[in-house]
Amino acid sequence: MARRILFIEDDDHIRKMLALSLERDGYAVVEARSGEEGLREFEERGADMVLVDLRLPDMDGFAVTRALRRTADVPIAMVTASSDTYDIVAGLEAGADDYVVKPVVAKELSARIRALLRRASGSGQTGTVQRFGDVELHREAGAVYRAGEEVVLTRTQFRVLCELAATPGWVVTRAQLLERVWGYDFFGDDRLVDYHISGLRTKVERDPGNPELIVTVRGLGYKLVPDT
Repeated sequence: MARRILFIEDDDHIRKMLALSLERDGYAVVEARSGEEGLREFEERGADMVLVDLRLPDMDGFAVTRALRRTADVPIAMVTASSDTYDIVAGLEAGADDYVVKPVVAKELSARIRALLRRASGSGQTGTVQRFGDVELHREAGAVYRAGEEVVLTRTQFRVLCELAATPGWVVTRAQLLERVWGYDFFGDDRLVDYHISGLRTKVERDPGNPELIVTVRGLGYKLVPDT
């Protein structure tokens, strides 16, 4: 059965052009022209993945993403006409897994969708609990605690933390994180990793501006500092 993609986009030309391309790749695409229409469609029939434009006529893509995240763990990619850092960070913090900047290249979009769907179908966790200073990572429960208080992470932030925690004290490159967390290689964007690391630090570090847990190894990547 074809994987079902819900595409929420008010620009008819962009929506129909990309929908046709994705259908040629074997996906079943359901189109929605507004945020409310998209949410209603998802509630009634569901989807394997959602593409949502950030600028919609009734409610923005941030609100759509937050509404979806309240009830679903479906992969979400936001489509934006701007590469502005604020929009990208805000979208990822709302719960999106990835972003695509217009004009969208159909081949790249298809590759990203395949990777996100692959990741969603193989996201099981082991029952390990790890401790790093005052931070506890509960993989099986999908939970993180700092100083005994639960920290709410996005799904992708949690996966990034799990990858870093798999080899504490060892550097994990941006390319490795793109491959392991997103399933990307050629189409990966290093900024995607940096944005999620930044958001993760605001939640697990005592002082995000001077991180002690997730540190940058200049020119290489990031590492999670183990207890000493």
